[in-house]
Amino acid sequence: MSTKPLVKPYEALRRETLARDRGLREKVVSLDEAARLVKDGDHVAIGGCTVSRTPMAMVWSLIRARKKSLTISRSITSTEGDLFFASGASQHVITSWFTQGIVWGVSKVMRHYTENKLARFEEWSHMSIGLRYRAGAMGIPFMPSRSMIGSGVGQLVGSDLKTMTCPFTGEQIVLLPALNPDVALIHVQRCDAYGNAQLDGLQFMDIDIAMAANRVILTTERIVSNDQIRRTPDQTRIPFFTVDAVVEAPFGCAPHECYGVYEPFFEHLDHYAEVSKDPVKGPQKYLEEYYYEPRGWPQYLEKLGMEAVLDASRRGRSVHND
Repeated sequence: MSTKPLVKPYEALRRETLARDRGLREKVVSLDEAARLVKDGDHVAIGGCTVSRTPMAMVWSLIRARKKSLTISRSITSTEGDLFFASGASQHVITSWFTQGIVWGVSKVMRHYTENKLARFEEWSHMSIGLRYRAGAMGIPFMPSRSMIGSGVGQLVGSDLKTMTCPFTGEQIVLLPALNPDVALIHVQRCDAYGNAQLDGLQFMDIDIAMAANRVILTTERIVSNDQIRRTPDQTRIPFFTVDAVVEAPFGCAPHECYGVYEPFFEHLDHYAEVSKDPVKGPQKYLEEYYYEPRGWPQYLEKLGMEAVLDASRRGRSVHND
C-alpha cells in the first residue's frame, strides 16, 4: 500500500500549484498517453458516484497499464473498486460505501480482499468524504464538522479522526483531514480541447475534486469548440487551468451511465454480479476478457455489444431535458 501522506502542508500545495502549466493550450491526448500521467503509488480520485459518470475508460487504461500501489478515493465506489483490487492496481480504497449498486448488494470482491487482509477499505461518512475534498480544494489542512461524532464509522476510522474543542462555543468538533489527490479522473459530457468542461445532471463532488487535485485527467463524450463552450458559460463547471489532459472517449463510462447520453448497461452489470460471486476467479476472468484482451476502447465496446450500446443510448436520451 502507498504510505504517502494524504494531507499536504500548505507550502507544498502552493509549490505544486505554482509549478503547474495553467496556460490556455490544447491538451488532447490518447487514453494510453493520459495513463502515463499517473505514477505508481499515486493517490487517484475518481469522479462521479456509484454507477454514475464513472470514468471507466481511464480506469480501464490504468489497469491495462499495470499500475501499482494506487490509493483510490471516491464518494461511493462501485465495480471499479473491485477491479482495482483484483488487478493489483490498488490495495487501499477511501470511500463512504463500497458496492456494485443497491440492486446487487455489498461487493463480494471487496469483502474477500478486506476480510483476508489483502487490501484496505477505509470508510468515512458520505458527508465527510465531500468535506475532505472541499478542504483540499480550499487549500486548508482540515475541515471542522459534526459528521461522524458518536458513530460506529467514526470509531472504525480510529486515530485518523481528530477532535478539538471549538474556541467559540466550547463544543467538541471533528477535524476531517483534507484530501489532495495526486490525480483526479473525471468524465464529462463535453469539453473543449483546452479542458473547459461542462456537466449535465448531478455534479457529485467533481468540482471540489478537480480543484483539490494536483493533476486532472478529463475524459469526455465529445470534444466541442471553444466557441460552443462560450455560448453557455454558466454550464462550465471545471475550468481549463485545473486540467492537464483531455481524452475523447465516447461511452467512456460504460457499463456505467452518463446522464443524458446513456443509461447503465444493466444486463452487463448483472453478468458481472454473477461472475463475481466467485470473488477470486470471477474478477480475474472478467479482467482478462474485457480489459486485457481488447486492443483498444472501441474493441472493448464491441465486447459489450452493439445492441447493448444502442439500448443504453436510447434509454439515456429519453431522460434528458431538452
